[in-house]
Amino acid sequence: IVAIKENVRPMGFRDATGQLQGLEIDIARRLALALLGSEDAVELQPVNNAERLWVAIDDRVDLVVAGVTATEARDRVVSFSLPYYLDGVALVTLDPQLAELAAFQTQKIAVLNGSSTIAALRYFLPQAQLVGVESYAEAKGLMDGERADAFAGDASVLAGWVQEFPDYRLLPFQLSTEPLCVVMPKGLQYDGLRRRVTTAIEQWHSEGWLRERATMWGLPVPTESAS
Repeated sequence: IVAIKENVRPMGFRDATGQLQGLEIDIARRLALALLGSEDAVELQPVNNAERLWVAIDDRVDLVVAGVTATEARDRVVSFSLPYYLDGVALVTLDPQLAELAAFQTQKIAVLNGSSTIAALRYFLPQAQLVGVESYAEAKGLMDGERADAFAGDASVLAGWVQEFPDYRLLPFQLSTEPLCVVMPKGLQYDGLRRRVTTAIEQWHSEGWLRERATMWGLPVPTESAS
């Protein structure tokens, strides 16, 4: 049983027919093949952000492949695999004149209120005017109305934004590096599972499968850091 997202294109989402698709769906099915011998030997369980760690802690799922960034705090309560994708703070804009990080120094940048994205923006763009929003839709409304010059968020999510709204551009740099990893329960009884998952992901990196799938789903690979 693998916890996934069903509303984050292109990581995990439902297509026009209602079928689950995306990079993390591919990874969940590939893990089923590696661990159990069949891509069909998996039950995909959609979860929201608040549930992602708890479903592993409470043994309600075996694995979580749902856009979870590995952090020291989280590592105290769950185990992580090697990263399967390096996410990070990125920018989307409608303005063709904005192409480099320096061009955003004095621009209005929409950002979700309370998000970790704010810290990266204040570090790299201390003179930029940050405009807090409550949703992606609100951010799009500001940019469409020329009341914001760009929107900052996770590159993995913004890749889906430009797929849905092709007038926007995802800038080719990131302001941070955030490793997305498979989450597993802690405990000695899960050591075998952890080793097998880590071995599989290591092999997929070596073979280029993860890079190929990320590219196929329109994700920025390799990521380029602003630092």
